[in-house]
Amino acid sequence: MSTWRAITLMFRVPRRGRGFWFSLAIDLIWPLLAVFTRLRFRGTLPKDRGVLLASNHLSFADPVTVTAFTLAAGRIPRYLAKASLWRTPVVGKVLKGGGHIPVERNTAQARDAYLGAVRAVQKGECVMFFPEAGFSDDGDHWPSRRVKNGVARVALETGAPVIPVVNWGTHLLLPATAKFPRLLPRKTVDIVAGEPVDLSDLAGTDRASIEEATKRIMHAVTELLATLRGEEPPAR
Repeated sequence: MSTWRAITLMFRVPRRGRGFWFSLAIDLIWPLLAVFTRLRFRGTLPKDRGVLLASNHLSFADPVTVTAFTLAAGRIPRYLAKASLWRTPVVGKVLKGGGHIPVERNTAQARDAYLGAVRAVQKGECVMFFPEAGFSDDGDHWPSRRVKNGVARVALETGAPVIPVVNWGTHLLLPATAKFPRLLPRKTVDIVAGEPVDLSDLAGTDRASIEEATKRIMHAVTELLATLRGEEPPAR
């Protein structure tokens, strides 16, 4: 989309429920994103129920671009993020005000994040997961083989649809090893949402069902990314 269209879109996306600090961060970053990138959004999200999004992860820019896409699709994303960020000045205010979910990794409180995600979905929220729990470790930027199963667990617990979402181009805008974004030349960033992953035949939250659901979700993400890139995904 054009720079002007991207900027004007900012005034039409949902505002209620974003919280002051999260909303302020969006209002400050969105114009920069519109000016320094070519945004291309495709796909839709359910608007009338709780929904889970599962995305690949290439860059620290991904939450910014996914937030823009999700807002443009009429939803406000709620993220799971490591709890230490809540204790960081400014960032902590953004996360708390935006209704995001802290994750106490490797502690007895880690389950609280799962329960928080379940409650958010049951309230009709849009909850965002990066199942890789870090940037892709694949040299060609395909999704990692090792992933977390949180999104599958929440999906099977709540029955909420899981929408695969893919980013492409953020790794050029802000490479994983870079300290600052590479704004010029202007980068193209694609974000595409696919069809819900079919988990209808999986009952319960036993280990086998969770593993199968996780496999299907990541397969959907990989296939969607392959279509976007116009390439064959790696054999796995």
